[in-house]
Amino acid sequence: MSDTVTREDAGGVAVLTLLQPAFTHASRQALLAAVEAVATDESVRAVLLTGTGRAFCVGQDLGEHMAEMQSGAPAPLSVVEREYNPLVLALAALRVPVVVGINGACAGAGLGLALAGDIRVAAAGAKFTTAFTGIGLSSDSAVAARLVHSVGGSRAAELLLLPEPFLAEQAAEWGLVHRVVAPERVMDEARNLAGRLAAGPTLAYRAVKTVLATAATDSLEDTLALEGRLQAEVGQSADHREAVEAFLAKRPPVFTGH
Repeated sequence: MSDTVTREDAGGVAVLTLLQPAFTHASRQALLAAVEAVATDESVRAVLLTGTGRAFCVGQDLGEHMAEMQSGAPAPLSVVEREYNPLVLALAALRVPVVVGINGACAGAGLGLALAGDIRVAAAGAKFTTAFTGIGLSSDSAVAARLVHSVGGSRAAELLLLPEPFLAEQAAEWGLVHRVVAPERVMDEARNLAGRLAAGPTLAYRAVKTVLATAATDSLEDTLALEGRLQAEVGQSADHREAVEAFLAKRPPVFTGH
């Protein structure tokens, strides 16, 4: 799609690949455009987001940021509201499952990008860090909120206030990533998972994502009401009927996403 982000489609999976380790204005705009295009593409039933080389995404390109500050730009960090926030929101709002293949270093807004996905596969030994306070900034890209929900407020505070690197293995112990594999196997594992999800009950996945988006903050009554409404809707799908028929016939179901 551009010299910063590429898209490859196969078997209902859209693979979005970051070609640069650090976020620039161009790469953020390209990734947002790619995510928005995927969101309206009915042929896409799962998304795989990954990087290249030794890094997944290390956050803001500080060289570009320094150039903007030196240029006298009145509010160089307004880029958070203009570009980072729409990108994280668009990724989190995708109705299909998002697998993140963390091929290498993951820092700052790159961590926020990874945590906006649904399933994360990381390379063994990949380094993670929140990074923000290390350069005198507060967090962005919903990293604080995601960490609180994933690892609890106490550990989130430590990771943000003392932005020391931690490895993929530790991230897995904390529940930040789901699978850790050898670096050369990240894409194979991530593609397999994305392919499995693309062949699954798309409407059911969409409903699950809807519930997960608010389950941590909604009341029990609201969650039960939402689950009831969504299950009634999904219960009318061809995939649900196919799954029940397949179960009774003792055969694997074949889902169409409808």
